[in-house]
Amino acid sequence: MTAMPSIDPAQFLNEQLSQASPDLMRDLLTTFVNALLSAQADAVCGAGYNERSPERVNSRNGYRRRDLDTRVGTLDVAVPKLRTSSLYPEWLLERRKRAERAL
Repeated sequence: MTAMPSIDPAQFLNEQLSQASPDLMRDLLTTFVNALLSAQADAVCGAGYNERSPERVNSRNGYRRRDLDTRVGTLDVAVPKLRTSSLYPEWLLERRKRAERAL
């Protein structure tokens, strides 16, 4: 039986970060913000994306793209649109302003 080679976590992380794009933090933050917005839309609708449920009170109708200027660069934020009401993330975006507030 052959033993599995062990991986040094610190070395693995250093290798990944050295090969990563300089935009790694911006990409991670964009993914995180879009996931939070999607979760907020799921909560407002009463069901997840593309999910059928008797508790559903609304459904999605695409996305609005908004740019958000942050310390790590400009993020392309996808704000979900809803069919029968509006969803505006006041916790993230101020109306008519696209610059980051202190998080």
